[in-house]
Amino acid sequence: MLREVAEGVFAHQSELLANNAVAVQGGSGVLLVDPGLTESELACLAGDLREWGQPVAAGFATHPDWDHVLWHPGFGDAPRYGTARCAARMREFRSDPDWKARAAEGLPEEIADEVPLDLFGRITGLPAGTTELPWDGPRVRVIEHPAHSPGHAALLVEERGVLVAGDMLSDVFVPMLDDFTDANDPVEEYLTGLRLLEDAAAEFLIPGHGSPCGAAELQARIDLDRAYLHALREQRTPDDPRIAAAEPGWEWVSDIHEGQTRSFARWSERG
Repeated sequence: MLREVAEGVFAHQSELLANNAVAVQGGSGVLLVDPGLTESELACLAGDLREWGQPVAAGFATHPDWDHVLWHPGFGDAPRYGTARCAARMREFRSDPDWKARAAEGLPEEIADEVPLDLFGRITGLPAGTTELPWDGPRVRVIEHPAHSPGHAALLVEERGVLVAGDMLSDVFVPMLDDFTDANDPVEEYLTGLRLLEDAAAEFLIPGHGSPCGAAELQARIDLDRAYLHALREQRTPDDPRIAAAEPGWEWVSDIHEGQTRSFARWSERG
């Protein structure tokens, strides 16, 4: 069910991973961001929009992770945008003749048979450097940044003061970093992303996973994520309630943290 977060901006949350699909009302329909996850959830979202008499005017994928590049026939044939890097990643992935099997291998066991993949990853890349989404609705600023995943971008619905953050600023996930390689520093990249989102000075936040919130909680989440990253870089244990599984059913978040701790240690040893 779609729930209003701010005037003209609604969220629809999945059951398994608390993914937030976002619908922004425009002149000729809605902008639909990161719809997911299962066939029934996507069909429910399409049904909600039909009941409103709101076709999908445009789509947007915040980044190329599997749970952010899904689609459903009920949404129609509107253009589905993403950054140039996001679209390139999806073109490369789909160029493999066995891409659908590869995508299925990465799905959670609980919903592996329920996630529709026929329209998976069909993203139209915006020209590099695009800062405003082309659509018939309130001005939406594209904030591309290096955190979490190549081609990641947040959206700021400026007239409504709403930041759609993709896989950042969650109250259930710790910061999830890109791979540690000899060519990049995922911690510094994430800190850069946090600075850009903080500069947006939004009044409302809709994260990719977890609970939407207002400005005070948004800043608290930025501060918590920043503290987590500094602790990781200093190789000390973060004081972070998400690691202790404050939300029942999210105990495995501690596994993500432990894996990142090991990856950072190996990367740091390489210099």
